[in-house]
Amino acid sequence: MTMHLILALLLMTGAAEARTLMTPEEFEAFSTGQTLDYWVNGTFWGSEQHLPDRKTLDADAEGPCRRGEWFPKDDAICFVYEGDTGEHCWHFWRDGENVVAESLGEDGFSSDVFPGDQPLACPGPDVGV
Repeated sequence: MTMHLILALLLMTGAAEARTLMTPEEFEAFSTGQTLDYWVNGTFWGSEQHLPDRKTLDADAEGPCRRGEWFPKDDAICFVYEGDTGEHCWHFWRDGENVVAESLGEDGFSSDVFPGDQPLACPGPDVGV
């Protein structure tokens, strides 16, 4: 093997090892008390405020706020929301300092996840959550 090929293989191996699937415990420690902002291909997609006891408050970029909760299912983190049928399951990956969420639904897209500590600004009965 040439030196360039060996170096390329080592770099690829290191990159693959840097990405690790978050356990439910790691996700809970990462998310509780945070508002997670989701970005898809550089476009803001929505935010989800993570409350104690795995409760959430979710708001898509142009949608209303809705209450939900998350739970572990196999190696995924799944969400259910009031007024919505079904569950939305994701893999959350640590990639170095970054977190990436991959949808396990039919759309199969991924999102960059950025934590913050500001609560969502939700009008109506969800004020002050």
